[in-house]
Amino acid sequence: MRRVISAIVLNEHGVLSRIVGLFSGRGYNIDSLTVAPIPESEFSRVNIVTSGDERVFEQIVKQLHKLIPTYKVIDSGEFIEKEMVLVKISLSEDFSGLDAILKSYNGSVANANENYIIVMACDNASRIDCFIKVMKKYNPVQIVRSGSVMMEI
Repeated sequence: MRRVISAIVLNEHGVLSRIVGLFSGRGYNIDSLTVAPIPESEFSRVNIVTSGDERVFEQIVKQLHKLIPTYKVIDSGEFIEKEMVLVKISLSEDFSGLDAILKSYNGSVANANENYIIVMACDNASRIDCFIKVMKKYNPVQIVRSGSVMMEI
């Protein structure tokens, strides 16, 4: 089962290493990890997407609470969650229908040069999965996907 955790931690060296060590030391997998400082504070937000049963998830949350620099762990409730994807496509491809696809997935053209066009989309994880599947028809040269960013509602 897919689970999301958002932790507010003290923004100091070694914190991310301890969090990753917590997961790897217990054999838990991290599906997605994003970290960014919280503006005008001494804290950072660590967003983690993992999978496992309820027992595994509870163990992860308990261990995160024990980390000294952890201020708060948000593991339940409602989140707004978004991911971003960049897709590089050769200009030699047929772009018919691309505009409609981009509109339906909150997408846009991020960049273009004489050889490639790079499109981006920002949406929830399952819709990004669908967007990537749809974009396969344009024979993408490269696909880069971000991790989840989230905020509690």
